[in-house]
Amino acid sequence: QVQLVESGGGLVQAGGSLRLSCVASGSMFSFNAMAWYRQAPGKQRELAASITRDGITNYADSVKGRFTISRDNLKNTLYLEMNNLNAEDTAVYYCNAVRSDTFRYVYWGQGTQVTVSS
Repeated sequence: QVQLVESGGGLVQAGGSLRLSCVASGSMFSFNAMAWYRQAPGKQRELAASITRDGITNYADSVKGRFTISRDNLKNTLYLEMNNLNAEDTAVYYCNAVRSDTFRYVYWGQGTQVTVSS
C-alpha cells in the first residue's frame, strides 16, 4: 500500500516562500511520474507541477518561474519550492504519484494547506 505524506504548508505573506515535501512509502523509482496538484476554495483541482522518472518537468503557466518541483529518489521525497507567492496560490496542495504497468495506479496524499495573506 503506497502512502504519500505531505508537509510544509502554512501561512505566509504575499511575496514570501514555502517548500512543500511529500514522503512516499516505498521506492519512488516505481512511479512513472509525480506531481503537485492544488485546489482552491470553490475551484477544481488543478495541476501545479509534475516531474517524470527521468526528471522532465512541467508547470502550469500560473506558477512558471516561481515554483520548482524536484525529487530526491534516495530520500523518497518530492519537493515543491514556491517563491514570490500571491493570494491566488492559496489552496490545498496534494502530492500525486502514478505507476503504470499492466494497470494504471494513481496515488494521492492527504493534502497540505497553503494560505497566502495579501
